[in-house]
Order: sequence, then C-alpha cells, then structure tokens
Amino acid sequence: MSKPRIAIVPGDPSGIGPELIAKLINDEGVQDAANIVLVGDSHLWQQGAEQADMPVAIATLSEDEIDAQQGLNHLEMDTIETSEIEISEVTVAGGRSSLRCLDKAMDLAQAGKVDGVLFGPFNKASMTSAGLNAEDEHRYMARYLGFEGYHSEINVLDDLMTTRVTSHIGLKDVAENINEEGILKAINLANDTLRRSGNTRPSIAVAALNPHAGDNGKFGREEIDILEPAIAKAQAKQMDVTGPWPSDTVFLKAKRGEVDAVVTMYHDQGQIAIKLLGFERGVTVAGGLPIPVATPAHGTAFDIAGTNKANVSATRQAFDLLVRMSKNHRAERDA
Repeated sequence: MSKPRIAIVPGDPSGIGPELIAKLINDEGVQDAANIVLVGDSHLWQQGAEQADMPVAIATLSEDEIDAQQGLNHLEMDTIETSEIEISEVTVAGGRSSLRCLDKAMDLAQAGKVDGVLFGPFNKASMTSAGLNAEDEHRYMARYLGFEGYHSEINVLDDLMTTRVTSHIGLKDVAENINEEGILKAINLANDTLRRSGNTRPSIAVAALNPHAGDNGKFGREEIDILEPAIAKAQAKQMDVTGPWPSDTVFLKAKRGEVDAVVTMYHDQGQIAIKLLGFERGVTVAGGLPIPVATPAHGTAFDIAGTNKANVSATRQAFDLLVRMSKNHRAERDA
C-alpha cells in the first residue's frame, strides 16, 4: 500500500504548535511514513523552524495538485499577519487562524484529498473568542463535517486507549447520566477505533462507577443494574469486554498490558490515571468522526512557547497512530 497523505495544521500560532511541527517533520522516519501537506501560512512554518532551530524546507503546491502530491509540501494559507502573533498570549487572531486552517484540513479530508489530519495544540480560549461556537474542537469538527453520529474524545497512551461514558459535566450529574446505551457507545467506540488502528481483536475493560465496584450493591446498584447488562450485551456481539472492574485497580491491568482499552464512567476517572502513566506521550483522537484526526494531548504550553523547550514525543505518537489509522481508513474507503 502506498503511503497515506496527512494534512498537518500548526495549531495556535501563540503556542508551541509551530515549533512542534518543525521538530516532527525533522524527526527520523516521519517523511518516510507519509506524504505530508502542511496547511497554514508560510510564515508560521518559518516561525516554527526558527523556534526549533531546525530547517523546514518545503515546496508550495496548489489545492488541485494535492491528489498527486508526494513527499513534504505546503498548501499556502493567509490566516494571520506576522504582526498579529503574540507569543504566549490568548488572541482572537490566533483563534481565527486556528479555525481557518482546521477548516481547510477538514475540507481536504472530506474531499478525499488527504487520508487523515494532525493538528498542533489549540487554545480553546482563543478559538472561542474567534467564534468556535462549540464545547470543544471535536464537536466543532463534527458540526463542520455535518456528522451526526456518535463521537467522543479518545485518549491514547502508547498502545492503551481510554473512552468515557460521560465527559464535561459536573461530578454530581455523573450517576444520572450513566445508562446502558452510553456504555455500549463508549465500548463500541473503543473497539472500532482500535480496529481501525490495526488491532483486530481488542481487549476492553470497563471501569466501575462506585468504590469496590459497588460491593454487591452496598455502595450503589449501578454496576448491577446498568454496567453488567451493558457488558453482557457487548459480549453477546463477540467483543472481548470484561468488567466492571474497580476503578482504583483497572489501570493496573492496563499498565501490565492486559487490556487494550479502558472504558471509564467520567472524565477524571481515566484522565488522572493516563496522565500519570505518561503525560508527555499522550495523544487525543477525535473518535467516531468519519476521518482520522489526532493531536498531542497536552495544550499550547504558553509558559514555554518560543523557547525551544517543547517535547515532540506526544506529537510523534499522534503522527504514528494517525498513519496507521489513515491507512486503514483509506483501505475501507476504497474497498
């Protein structure tokens, strides 16, 4: 199979995104793994090269030439003036640039011109000030693509994925939002995403909601009444799913490599564990969208922006995962 074509977006111009992309495309094996289209203003890539003290020599191509594009190329954008870039600052101009570059990458993917999209870290405050008009960039992308199916953020660390049944809601509202349908959707999302990344038989553990998995109903009946029936339905579909496991031990199984994914019930239940296991390598996948999209899980790191201190590990992890997902996505699309 020929190399997939990946669109790369710089992220917020005020953060570490341009620096990270410069380091990524200079990392060993990256340009051998995929044909890369850098989507953004040329001066942003030059900014990243200067911040990283690394060369970024790229040829500019037109949108009509992308279908036959090979190697490393650049699709010119005009989203922000150099005078508008304020390193380490939340700005409307930075948010507007982020959205316009992301929109173009989505357009290319939707048209089948690229197989996947990687973006540098965005700043939600900047994007919101520029008109994000969504809870986060994942919901923004779904709306932009006109996608109405189930989708959710997936967090990845090396070979481990986590999905969650509830996300950005108050802890007091979690229990009433736990239901069989939501659990099955989170299980299916983990299973489908792992299969798309090349794992043909994923093993998935489901975390309990209550302490000690409810201790036979002593600390709550959600495990008995909701989680166990949902897991049984997933198993009936021949999925390798187990649980509910006490949430204070399920990540020990994950750390030992006994499972490929953990489905958690709420945001911090999985986020705390996976960030402790390897924050600097974490990746976020826009799970469920019709195109593969990935980004490093960390933020724009305004505290070190422009200082050549950004660690490229998570960006490289995101790129490698996206290459695998994009190959399978293209095979499915062309079948």
